Amino acid sequence: MMYRKIFHLLASMFICFTVFGQHNITLTGRVLDTRSKPVTGASVFVLNTNLATISDAAGGFQIRNLTEGDYTIAVTALGFASINEKVHIAKTGSTPLALTLMDAANQLDAVVVSAEKKEENVQNVPFSISALTAKNIQEYRLWNTKDITAIVPNLYAGNPGDGRNVTSIRGITSSSYDPAVTTYIDGVNQFTLDTYIPQLFDVERIEVLRGPQGTLYGRNAMGGVVNIITKQPTNNTDGFAEISEGNYGEQRYTLGIRTPIVKNKLFFGASGLYEGLDGYYTNDFNNTKFDKQHSVGGNYYLKYLASAKWAITLNVKHLAARNYGSFTLAGSKDDAFATPFHVDQNAIAKLVDNTFNSSLSVNYAGDKFNFSSQTAYQSNYRYYATPIDGDFAPIDGVTVINNYGNKWNNVKVVTQEFKFSSPASNASPFKWTAGAYFFYQDVPNKQATHFGKDAQYVGSPQTNYAIINTTTGKNAGMAVYAQGIYQLGKMADITGGIRYDYQHSKEEVLGEYQPDGSPTPIFDTQSDTSGSASYSAFSPMVSIALHPTTNTNLYGTYSRGYRTGGLTQLSADPSQPPLYAYKPEYSNNFEVGIKNTLLENKLKLNIALFYTTITNAQVPTLVLPSAITITKNAGGLTSKGIDAELAATVVKGLEATYNFGYTHARYTTLKLSSNGSEEDLAGNHQVFTPDVTSMLALQYSFAVDQSQAVKLFVRGEWMYLGQEYFDLANSIRQAPYHLLNTSAGLTTKHVDVILWGRNLGDTKYISYAYDFGAVHLGNPKTYGITVRGRL
Repeated sequence: MMYRKIFHLLASMFICFTVFGQHNITLTGRVLDTRSKPVTGASVFVLNTNLATISDAAGGFQIRNLTEGDYTIAVTALGFASINEKVHIAKTGSTPLALTLMDAANQLDAVVVSAEKKEENVQNVPFSISALTAKNIQEYRLWNTKDITAIVPNLYAGNPGDGRNVTSIRGITSSSYDPAVTTYIDGVNQFTLDTYIPQLFDVERIEVLRGPQGTLYGRNAMGGVVNIITKQPTNNTDGFAEISEGNYGEQRYTLGIRTPIVKNKLFFGASGLYEGLDGYYTNDFNNTKFDKQHSVGGNYYLKYLASAKWAITLNVKHLAARNYGSFTLAGSKDDAFATPFHVDQNAIAKLVDNTFNSSLSVNYAGDKFNFSSQTAYQSNYRYYATPIDGDFAPIDGVTVINNYGNKWNNVKVVTQEFKFSSPASNASPFKWTAGAYFFYQDVPNKQATHFGKDAQYVGSPQTNYAIINTTTGKNAGMAVYAQGIYQLGKMADITGGIRYDYQHSKEEVLGEYQPDGSPTPIFDTQSDTSGSASYSAFSPMVSIALHPTTNTNLYGTYSRGYRTGGLTQLSADPSQPPLYAYKPEYSNNFEVGIKNTLLENKLKLNIALFYTTITNAQVPTLVLPSAITITKNAGGLTSKGIDAELAATVVKGLEATYNFGYTHARYTTLKLSSNGSEEDLAGNHQVFTPDVTSMLALQYSFAVDQSQAVKLFVRGEWMYLGQEYFDLANSIRQAPYHLLNTSAGLTTKHVDVILWGRNLGDTKYISYAYDFGAVHLGNPKTYGITVRGRL
């Protein structure tokens, strides 16, 4: 009955919205190059609507079903710099537009982002944001979200070999399953480190919002947001195929197609990925490759334009990953550098990792307001088909087992967001966005830690037994938010917003003790280890922006974010007391900055200064040998620094990009318990936070024929990362280091051939480490070839 009522309500809204806003104005124009020749196949979009078209052989285009108002038109075409153009549509129509595109070698792109849940030029957003276009993603050869380290100022990402990236922005780091930097893919919050897909393929752009984004993005956006938008189908049929081969048996194959099924009505898109690696590591225990891996993924779209106002999009993504040796860890820093890319483990830890994401989006672009609904389902079934070597040594010490069938270690999340906003044609000085967000998460985990005959060498007082921990966790919550911007003439505007989040968590833990040879566990303490807790948070923001010229924006912003609280075990010992409820962690950020677009869009210079405080800092500790993570609120932190981004077209064909970040992040208070005593670590550096990130990229391209269709290019990248710590005691330190990357090749309208190399100096450096001392090195020198074809 309830679902029937919801259906009737949505149907009534559909009819009413369609009747009360008929569109009847047509915008016409032509897309030309600097020689006044037509540009065929250019994509022309009306921002914040469902309206788009493709220019014809004469460069002409028509966009129907507009109403009176002010709009922004975005135009993109292969080989040309993209542009944004503001237009006014009168009741009697408008003069045909003449849109001129510059060659991409002569001008920087005008980049559109959706950081504030509306489409706008990145230079108009009143906080620090980096935007990487599809072109940038190919130039940097970004295959995984961790590859954006240092390309985005003050961002660092890494993982221990298992594919779950820990990301830090400005000293605020994801140190537990509830990240401090949240990731959105096509508008869907990737709820935890388990449920998101880090592989990048067929991506339109990546937006990285630095600083707390709690007002619009809510939980776990206290350090920032990584917003990934993949390519959607349009009226234009296009496709691609890409083959990459490299040393260490590296293979990466992607392909895709986007096409209209019914022109102007129904569209389909699909892309696929296969990647494989023979492995960087050798297992000295049996003299075999340790981290051989492969994965298969896909991204599928079905989009229906019910009318000029209504768009319905179904999206499905999946990734199946297999890793034969997912914890490529040396026992200590000294061991890692003494015998790099070697391990000595008697358990392989074959990882089986299956992720499925789906969403149904309904978008209405009206005359009075815009409306969107997005319903999403995510699941991740992640287990180890063979045990993990918990002691990282060739002894029968500790192994970790979690292969108990798909009832366990299978995380499921359902989310729903409703959003209303002012329409694209709104000529009022006040523009607004408001919405509501709901979620439900089911987290059933089961894991056994087995202590073998050599367990005494890793600190266990007993041998030949197992502790089995079974956790059933359920989280549910909701949020409401609103944000508005008021323009104070042409020279200034003020933005304000607030969000309220609520979450209820319930968890039950069963601890079991099972000696070797016993067919069943001999005791449990289920009644003693269950608990529930509720959390709420207000996340305000306010910003003032000044526009002394049309190409310069000055801003000052205050924003607040939070990472949700939760429940944690105090020990793997079943005799310990009930679960401990740790509190939410909060960040308060103050930021001032300037954004400049100069020399007819040949130069962009953005600089921001920030000061951030953290309270109730959540500190997770991985307890060995039981492999249980305990999280507690243990202190406070202050982070301050600078972001700087420079992009320039120096001369025709020569592009220079330099991104710099400095972060000084120290704990103001930090007290940890160890072996029955409390240790004061105030003044220590934050983990996973290089004090300096620096990336310089130079690329020169030139045409080899008069038609400009065939080009050669050469590219070099220099990355520098300052000193970095990986444990709270600051005993695991990575000294500053440099990495050099390069690529060169030939590009045509339909085919690219590229040679590439990464970490050409074969620098050895720590990319990830656990606080108990285990170390994972960054990738060694790699090189290969990529061949790309386009329809």
